[in-house]
Amino acid sequence: MREAVTGIVGAGILGLAIGREITRRRPGSRVVVLEKEDRVAAHQTGHNSGVVHAGIYYPPGSLKARLCGRGAGLLREYCAERALPYDECGKLVVAVTGEDVTRLDALHARAGKNAVPGLRRVGAAELREIEPHAAGLAALHSPRTAITDYPHIAESFAADIEAAGGELRLSYPVTGVIRDGGRLRVVSGERDVTVDRLIVCAGLHGDVVSGLAGDAAAPRIVPFRGEYLRVSAEKASLVRGLIYPVPDPRYPFLGVHFTRRVCGAVEVGPNAVLAFAREGYRRSDVRLADLRGIAAWPGSWRMARRHWRTGIAELRGSVSKRAYMRAARRYVPEIGPRDVVRAGAGVRAQALDRDGALVDDFRIHRLGPVTAVRNAPSPAATSCLAIAEHVVDVIDGATTP
Repeated sequence: MREAVTGIVGAGILGLAIGREITRRRPGSRVVVLEKEDRVAAHQTGHNSGVVHAGIYYPPGSLKARLCGRGAGLLREYCAERALPYDECGKLVVAVTGEDVTRLDALHARAGKNAVPGLRRVGAAELREIEPHAAGLAALHSPRTAITDYPHIAESFAADIEAAGGELRLSYPVTGVIRDGGRLRVVSGERDVTVDRLIVCAGLHGDVVSGLAGDAAAPRIVPFRGEYLRVSAEKASLVRGLIYPVPDPRYPFLGVHFTRRVCGAVEVGPNAVLAFAREGYRRSDVRLADLRGIAAWPGSWRMARRHWRTGIAELRGSVSKRAYMRAARRYVPEIGPRDVVRAGAGVRAQALDRDGALVDDFRIHRLGPVTAVRNAPSPAATSCLAIAEHVVDVIDGATTP
């Protein structure tokens, strides 16, 4: 009997994790990963902050809550097996106002339902013992929150797939998906590859590729650029681990925070600025086709009407280091605009529903032989191995999307 061929569109960390999971469950099965760039982890994975989340923020029972904790455990084991960097440097979620404290307590209760390991509430004095240069009224301390190197993990996943007999086809931008009898032809210009089932993990282009395979228009991907500032070497020692604000529950973003990298650098960010191109890593990056797509989606205008004040504030921080650091130094007062330089940026593929709601949870669609990951923002990198298990279970009919 001919072995079924599984095609995966997207060689980010999630597509590669799914490919690896298929080869693990079905030794000898054929997996072909199709990637439009000339390398793996070129976009969201390659611009990730490197944080391994512990599951503090997510609504109990959501896919994020269910898969984050398991994903972190699987990732920790994988990094140990492969001698990849994994540092449980710990994290503080810091309240600096009375309103923050109220939201912090609600967050603590939610995290308790998610069984976040080792999480506890600390007062101002203990907060300073953990992070001597941080300021705040109270905090949640998550000692198991970690940092890692996601591009290296993605490269390791790719090597695992190839070692198991799978194939990576780079520089293969998918331009069509054609149903051919009971199979699918995945087209790239004059080239094509025939598969029995297809998994779409196309990130910033996930809605477009899913549409080629016959999926619905909703949700639409709207790109948000997240910009980082790097703290000077002289001030980097002021931050031991990760220092986060209490997030605004209206948004699926965690706010500007201090992040230690596995290389030892400390960065501040990211913000969340609407990008004018799906791959708009710079303010000058503008792609008219992407702008037209954003403008044509009714959810974009509904989102803008609800959140225009926040959008203006984010834009102000994007163009002014002083404005950017005004919020950040509430948490570490000794680090100011003169202590940072502009660093890299990433673009988050944020799914937006027709009604203007920013999709918060992971969202997976199933269309016969096609499985489409339509929303996989943070903590998707943390959860990648658990999401891979879930997606393969969906394909096998063992669970629902």
